[in-house]
Amino acid sequence: MITPFRICFVCTGNICRSPMAESVFRAHLAEDGLGGLVEVDSAGTGGWHEGEGADPRTVTVLRTHGYESTHTARQFHASWFGHLDLVIALDSGHLRALRRMAPTRQDAAKVHLLRSYATGTADASDITDRPDTIDVVDSLGSLDFLDSVDAMDELDVPDPYYGDLTDFEACLEMVESASEGLLTAVRTEVAARAVTPARVPEHDRDHHRAPALERPQGKEGA
Repeated sequence: MITPFRICFVCTGNICRSPMAESVFRAHLAEDGLGGLVEVDSAGTGGWHEGEGADPRTVTVLRTHGYESTHTARQFHASWFGHLDLVIALDSGHLRALRRMAPTRQDAAKVHLLRSYATGTADASDITDRPDTIDVVDSLGSLDFLDSVDAMDELDVPDPYYGDLTDFEACLEMVESASEGLLTAVRTEVAARAVTPARVPEHDRDHHRAPALERPQGKEGA
């Protein structure tokens, strides 16, 4: 049995950017015939919107362009790194937060910026793993990145939460552009896994979703 390749897209509140990226990439996988070999999900670095649906503007833009729009927001947890192969951050703030959260250096290396896969931009590893972007390596092996790394910020998918529908359309355009490159990278990984399939541990055969948490008061972007 071939172990599914597991990806999680992460933004702030999991109601705008990451559900959009999840929906778009799932459509790419289905079109490419990889739907049964790759599991795609999304989450937020915070739990402000946990249990809610996607932002209505996200739903509108996705439906207008023929994408699936069903979604329930949830928060990302460090324990998920163990069963994920790739964690895709929508901006550099998410990337830094996720890499700080990672239990090991190997888990931190799973986190990449979505737009680093867009044609004509540098690969995420070329930017985020350079020595000059690393501030400290703490005792747990998690990486802490300098906030002033311009190369990382240039690859952000801007938060459309406080904008209008035009901002959501621009967000979708960036997501679609980067998804082609990400699909190529994932296709390569899946092909390699098919040649040398890994044994799926008994306890990991059911990919479970995280339990619902109590949502704090207040709203944040996504």
